[in-house]
Amino acid sequence: MVVFGMLSAVSSYVKIRNLLDRAVIDNMVFRCHYRITTAILFTCCIIVTANNLIGDPISCINDGSIPMHVINTFCWITYTFTIPGQQHRQIGTEVAAPGLGNEYGQEKRYHSYYQWVPFVLFFQGLMFYVPHWIWKNMEDGKIRMITDGLRGMVSVPDGYRKERQNRIIKYFMESLNSHNGYSFAYFFCELLNFINVIVNIFMVDKFLGGAFMSYGTDVVKFSNMDQDMRFDPMIEVFPRLTKCTFRKYGPSGSIQKHDTLCVLALNILNEKIYIFLWFWFIILATISGVAVLYSLVVIMMPTTRETIIKRNYRSGQRKEIAGLVRRLEIGDFLILHLLSQNLSTRAYSDMLQQLCSLLGASRTPSAPSTLEMNPISHPIYPPVETFGGKETET
Repeated sequence: MVVFGMLSAVSSYVKIRNLLDRAVIDNMVFRCHYRITTAILFTCCIIVTANNLIGDPISCINDGSIPMHVINTFCWITYTFTIPGQQHRQIGTEVAAPGLGNEYGQEKRYHSYYQWVPFVLFFQGLMFYVPHWIWKNMEDGKIRMITDGLRGMVSVPDGYRKERQNRIIKYFMESLNSHNGYSFAYFFCELLNFINVIVNIFMVDKFLGGAFMSYGTDVVKFSNMDQDMRFDPMIEVFPRLTKCTFRKYGPSGSIQKHDTLCVLALNILNEKIYIFLWFWFIILATISGVAVLYSLVVIMMPTTRETIIKRNYRSGQRKEIAGLVRRLEIGDFLILHLLSQNLSTRAYSDMLQQLCSLLGASRTPSAPSTLEMNPISHPIYPPVETFGGKETET
């Protein structure tokens, strides 16, 4: 019941909140990082720490000379190992289990990651939340304050709606071309999301001893192999049966060595968790990279901004939208784009129509006067020459 209580807390974290309570200050890809991925990692952390789902995480067997709880505790807090050279041998005739066999002269692969899996998953969850935390503090509730009273689908009186729209337009006109720092913070955090997922992939690969990079492709290849000829790569990375060596002093003071076999029941969960994370991280890295490229195109190509505004302001003419975009810097465009995600279609269209009129009028030069068009021409007099001290006209 405790596990279900913790999972319900995580589910309440990812539930969809009413737009009246929270303003939308990012896009769907951004939310995939701090909402979905963070919830996935925290859920995996809870599942791994819920030992009552699978019983004891490790259970070792020996000749009976050492108490079981001593062996289990020792092998859990130190490490266990397998023999890579005994990995692809016939089970039941050559080896007792994959990676177990004669260890003399053989290279050993030590496994101690299982102690740290819950901590690493929790730390990864925090890492995916950090870019959102940075952006939220740098954004400082700007969109929430601007759109207060107009968010969501709740109908409001026309007078109140127009008053709020006029406040937004007044703010926008007074702060025109002053939002570049705001947009820089957003695009920086978006890039940070992409860097973060790449760093997590390499971090998990290092954590699992270099086996994570090809983990997903190896599992896919394994599923397509012949049943009699295939060797499960998940067992190679997350062995279910390992060896552990325990040493103690005998009655005469000499060192006695005890070999034990340990069942790592926890790896049944670990192998499933990390194969899911492999595919999720690849998908997340792909869509995050596309999102960064898309933002780069939006920054460098004003025509893309025109298309985005036209998609939300369908009644507007292409010419007036182009004129509006020419007056806006990238920070102003970002504010408008975020407003489109928080306002109703009607309110947003009315606001854009007024902005097009105001900004269009502000950049249209006044009609030149007649004097400016036809400057007064002075009469041309004949040159005056001086001859003998007298002025004569030529």
